[in-house]
Amino acid sequence: MRIDLHAHSTASDGTDTPAELVLNAARAGLDVVALTDHDTVGGHAEALAVLPAGLTLVTGAELSCRLDGIGTHMLAYLFDPREPEFSRERELVRDDRTPRAQAMVAKLRALGVDITWERVARIAGDGSVGRPHLATALVELGVVATVSDAFTPEWLADGGRAYAGKHELNPFDAVRLVKAAGGVTVLAHPAAVKRGRCVSEADIAALADAGLDGIEVDHMDHDAGTRARLRGLAADLGLLVTGSSDYHGSRKTCRLGEYTTDPEIYGEITRRATGAFPVPGAGGPGR
Repeated sequence: MRIDLHAHSTASDGTDTPAELVLNAARAGLDVVALTDHDTVGGHAEALAVLPAGLTLVTGAELSCRLDGIGTHMLAYLFDPREPEFSRERELVRDDRTPRAQAMVAKLRALGVDITWERVARIAGDGSVGRPHLATALVELGVVATVSDAFTPEWLADGGRAYAGKHELNPFDAVRLVKAAGGVTVLAHPAAVKRGRCVSEADIAALADAGLDGIEVDHMDHDAGTRARLRGLAADLGLLVTGSSDYHGSRKTCRLGEYTTDPEIYGEITRRATGAFPVPGAGGPGR
């Protein structure tokens, strides 16, 4: 089995619609794909409606978190999206995304960049607006060469010249909320140092004590040495180890299935979940 547990659609900052994402996952030879848009489950229904035979969808989300000033992301899988407290928290994060993005546009304009909110809103479309949409605008304007080049202290990185904060969950609260909604939590790309400061191993250990299920180890932002170190840490803490592409369509260079999760780990994730279950495709266009 080929299992990719981290992918984004136009419901947040990917460029594939949810329907295109699952069809492309099938064509890429995946058996399982997780749709984990930022702070939203808005793409799940569209993806499920066209899910092709031979592909299983894991419903999820990537939650915006912050711990002691350090931004981090929590992958949440197979939770009940209707659980009231968790639903309210996701709504708070989503509602703060637009004013935050508008504040960043204002900062970029103050730095001399000829960017407009209208341009960013066009790029975001119906998705949950975020920094990748601003980064895409900077690429369009010729300010940077790639989306990744915008995530530096000069521009959009945490603490960067054009950075603005937003409502974010404490990761300990995220673990609690997801667990209460019957879901499973995996800390996303925990050592992606090129994105900025990362949580410490002591923080990860504390999250494990609080109920964190796993850490995303095999990821494009982790080199071989980092992956080996994280595997050792996971073994010490009894955490599951996942791998995934963090696919964003054409917005990033990673491909669906570039990194994958071991089937035994996937099986353990599904065993732990009580809020929702993986959905096998029943028809539609396949590979």
